Amino acid sequence: MKPIKIFGNHDQNTIDQITRCVNHEGEMGVLCADGHKGYAQPIGGVVAYKDKISISGVGFDIACGNMAIKTDLKLSDIDGKIHTIMDDVVKNISFGVGRVNNTPVDHEIFDREIIWSEEPFKSWKKMAADQLGTVGSGNHYVDIFHDEYFNIWVGVHFGSRGLGHKTATHFLKAAGGKDGMDVDPCVVDDKSTIGEDYIRGMLLAGQYAYAGREYVARYVVKNILGGNIVEEIHNHHNFAWREFHNDELYWVVRKGATPAFPNQKGFVGGSMGDCSVILEGVESEASREALYSTVHGAGRVMSRTAAKGKFVKNEEGKKIRQDGLVRHDEMVAWLKKANVILRGGDLDEAPQAYRRLPDVLKDHEGTIKILHTLKPLGVAMAGKDINDPYKD
Repeated sequence: MKPIKIFGNHDQNTIDQITRCVNHEGEMGVLCADGHKGYAQPIGGVVAYKDKISISGVGFDIACGNMAIKTDLKLSDIDGKIHTIMDDVVKNISFGVGRVNNTPVDHEIFDREIIWSEEPFKSWKKMAADQLGTVGSGNHYVDIFHDEYFNIWVGVHFGSRGLGHKTATHFLKAAGGKDGMDVDPCVVDDKSTIGEDYIRGMLLAGQYAYAGREYVARYVVKNILGGNIVEEIHNHHNFAWREFHNDELYWVVRKGATPAFPNQKGFVGGSMGDCSVILEGVESEASREALYSTVHGAGRVMSRTAAKGKFVKNEEGKKIRQDGLVRHDEMVAWLKKANVILRGGDLDEAPQAYRRLPDVLKDHEGTIKILHTLKPLGVAMAGKDINDPYKD
């Protein structure tokens, strides 16, 4: 049996999925406590490969990740202003699928002619340039927090937008990968032509995602809050890294999992109505077994359609709305009790659709330590009328 380290409690389907991934050309794996089924590899799943890389393991939203900025502002500096602040966030930051930035960003990433002059990247350059600094939809967000010392933080969560989605789709098709959840992962040799080209595209999408998150988070700090940056914490959680473990070199594919090497800081978000954290990896036997990985969020306990319902046909063949498991008044009541101001969002992202972050963090005890707890003041997400094609 190949080693798989499992944190927390999971349904058998999720365990079967990580087992399938490891057994399909992987060497070892991890399932974090926020895990649930994903496309070909579970969210919260980590798989290590020798000389191979999993295109479907990294997923469609390449380099999705989190960034948090600690500012020099205190809670008293924005007292009574959070409604206006959140209005300014949604006014100045573009949310939603296919959205472009109303203020074009001139970034050095587009000066790298070697890769942008080649297909397929050449065809995607204009789209990428137009979308840099936009947030997207689904569970992607811009949040305002305060910590236990009443310092104000800005946190963002999103990835490489259309560039990452097109990159994944292109190379999955080229490699003959299968679509769906209950399929073998699409694994390619890292020295093959397709493997080398995919890795170049993944790295480009990673640089692009970093640039986008930096633009949005810094814009909110400087242009909306009027503050200064004290500290930045930034991580991908859908990516593949070249790492040494047990004195051997692997490609470590993390889907919805945060790198947590000793002394490495990470920003992990809760749901829209719960606290988030700044954490740090620690050295331990469990950390080594975890391939120095931890959760990327609280983790879903119900699918999006289960949470908000779906349209079905009645006996007369007409489409009717079938209610989900979460009611709108329940979501509103939760946010009101937590004193969180929400812009956008929908029932599929309600707190009731997620685990509680302290619970999943407790399951990783001994591998991480919590440095700061961040209480949300305002949350901005795409509106409920926005469809999210980025499955991961």
